[in-house]
Amino acid sequence: MTTEQQQQPLHSGFDAASSAEDVIKGIDLTGKVAVVTGGYSGIGLETVRVLRAAGAEVVVPARDTERARAALKGIDGVETATMDLLDPASIDAFAERFLDSGRPLHILVNSAGVMATPLTRDARGYEVQFATNHLGHFQLVARLWPALRRAHGARVVSVSSWGHRFSPVLFDDPHFAHHEYDRWVAYGQSKTANILFALGLDQRGKADGIRAFALHPGSIVDTGLKKYLAEEDLRAVGVLDADGRPILDPERQLKTVEQGAATSVWCATSPLLEGRGGVYCENSDIAPPMSAEEGRAWSLGNRTAKAGVVPYAVDPTAVDRLWELSERLTA
Repeated sequence: MTTEQQQQPLHSGFDAASSAEDVIKGIDLTGKVAVVTGGYSGIGLETVRVLRAAGAEVVVPARDTERARAALKGIDGVETATMDLLDPASIDAFAERFLDSGRPLHILVNSAGVMATPLTRDARGYEVQFATNHLGHFQLVARLWPALRRAHGARVVSVSSWGHRFSPVLFDDPHFAHHEYDRWVAYGQSKTANILFALGLDQRGKADGIRAFALHPGSIVDTGLKKYLAEEDLRAVGVLDADGRPILDPERQLKTVEQGAATSVWCATSPLLEGRGGVYCENSDIAPPMSAEEGRAWSLGNRTAKAGVVPYAVDPTAVDRLWELSERLTA
């Protein structure tokens, strides 16, 4: 089946205004184990809340476990553990502890991320948006592979963004050693990498019952992602009104946290996705293909709310090229 054939909406019955509670209604996750990165703030926290309410055992890895425990205080029975996506040894240690517990891993939601940061490099010299949003999660999935296999039916969910339309992966210079740094290009390539990774993971994992999905949650102002954006930046892109208040309009992808978490939860749990994988989703459904011209117009400021994924984010050659690059960079 071609990418264009796969990227066709299923008419799920949900829409841009659906909440995470809406999409999980009637689904029992008792006996299932989930790991949610970034699960102590924003849409990650809401994802944890609804998965736990449906009966799942949920583990939240966090760089700051005290902050995570404080944020999760109102959700009974969530396990926290130490992990830093920019520290390969920390990822290995978390995965080893999880594997030592003998548990299967049915759901892995890669929700943690950073956006539009100033040029910063990790200890390896890697640009932090690519390192955090993609490489850290790539290594985490690789290390947790035995637990995903043990589930005999696992889903890995990568929280991408329609910001993938800003840039393909810059294979010749992913860490901006030679290109002039642009925070939105860097963010865009990391979000494109999330989509390509989901496709590559699904291809390599489906024989072991591991299926993978990528998604755009919507534009949600009330999250930590706005850390590096000034109020005038947020007004300029149309998510704040003149008085600095968030604009909520799900049809324009301007969502609440509850609406923003819906597609993550739908990808992780929907029966409609049984036997499927390797697709990019928006508004709790599979998103259609978008032309390169439409994607380019969006990246240049014509911010139509039309759903869709651009060709370079689902290009089979780029899928394999990114996989090889990621293996090399994470050893």
